Amino acid sequence: MTPNLQGPSLPMKPSLLLTIVAKLFIVSAILLPMNMSEALEKTTHTDQSRVLTGADLLVDDGFSVLDGKRVGLIANQTTLANGEHLADLLHQAENVTLAAIFAPEHGFRGLAEAGAKVKDGADPETGVPVHSLYGSHKKPSQNSLRDIDVLLFDIQDIGVRYYTYISTMGLAMQAAAEAGIPFIVLDRPNPLGGTYVSGFVLEPKLRSFVGQYPIPIVHGLTVGELALMIRDRNWLPGLKDLDLTVIEMQGWNRAMRWPQTRRGWVMTSPNIPTFESALAYPGIGIIGETMLANEGRGTEIPFQKFGAPGLNTRRATNWLNTVGLPGVQFRTTDYVPRSIPRVATEPRFRGKLVNGIQPVVTDVDKYLPLETGIYALTFLVADARARGFRTPYVNRRMFHLISGTKRLHRMLMAGEPAGAIIAAWRTEVATFKKRRKPYLLYR
Repeated sequence: MTPNLQGPSLPMKPSLLLTIVAKLFIVSAILLPMNMSEALEKTTHTDQSRVLTGADLLVDDGFSVLDGKRVGLIANQTTLANGEHLADLLHQAENVTLAAIFAPEHGFRGLAEAGAKVKDGADPETGVPVHSLYGSHKKPSQNSLRDIDVLLFDIQDIGVRYYTYISTMGLAMQAAAEAGIPFIVLDRPNPLGGTYVSGFVLEPKLRSFVGQYPIPIVHGLTVGELALMIRDRNWLPGLKDLDLTVIEMQGWNRAMRWPQTRRGWVMTSPNIPTFESALAYPGIGIIGETMLANEGRGTEIPFQKFGAPGLNTRRATNWLNTVGLPGVQFRTTDYVPRSIPRVATEPRFRGKLVNGIQPVVTDVDKYLPLETGIYALTFLVADARARGFRTPYVNRRMFHLISGTKRLHRMLMAGEPAGAIIAAWRTEVATFKKRRKPYLLYR
């Protein structure tokens, strides 16, 4: 079904209680997905229809490309190969020395809450020093690279510009170029697929750690493809002579979203415990990071619902269900966000009844998460202003940084319909898709 991008007139007038025991939530939401994923990887490694990552192939080849090298590994809890952590496998390998580990936002084991600083330390499993890339600095220091022959990047991204792992990758590429050492990307699937590209392209004046590159919010690239573009299009200075290698996947194609890879999901950050949360993130993430609304943080399904106290959810869901968005239906859901240690200690509207809306995905392949989020945004902004809120934002500056443009704010404040907002980025998305074409590694 083709969505009605204009939609009906937006109403402008106002109109699962979750009980959590913190330790049980952490076990179920964090440890279990990781363990289930490892089990799935180990039991399906011989399945020829399963996508193999660059890390899987590196290990299967006995680390030959790293033979005799002292390796720096940029990694977190998603850095698995055939069900085992790549750091452990590198440490055990006789032909390679794991010299250092570099930890992005959320830390090496992925248990730091969003925005929380990550500390330097040592990996208790290998004894290898861990350097933080989300603390006092976000780029490997030249001192930390002094005894390293090659820098290796292997982190599962989720295909959204403002998810910070790709910013970490680019800054690490810069550091490698400055140190004169090779940079290797072990490629992984884009969970949203390689054909879905959507959102405003980042404007240079709004460049930040949540948006380093002139790409749409949903870019449709793998991390390997993006690394090639970052270097060759001079998106960061000093990369002209970087020795860059991408170890490609086996069995992935652009039409695949995550379920088709036949890989288990590993929590990519504390509030992305499942693929379903990753799928919802491009649209609902904008709401959660910046708006006077809760985005499901403090519940068992972050980014899969949103709302605010007093929101007219019946009117919202009735309207959203009429606009023809593909692959999704909307239902009302009231909930109370709770503090969850190491996951969401201070979710918005903690302890208060939130009148919420849950987008229920009915077709993963057809679902357009960013467009869905834009429709939700237009209703939330109109509802907030109609109820007397002068501004619908918690942080307008962050809203601009995540959006990558001030146009979205202006259009929302002017009461522009969602369809007009979506149409406003089509030309720049088409231009970006032409620019990325030479860098695509997969059909």
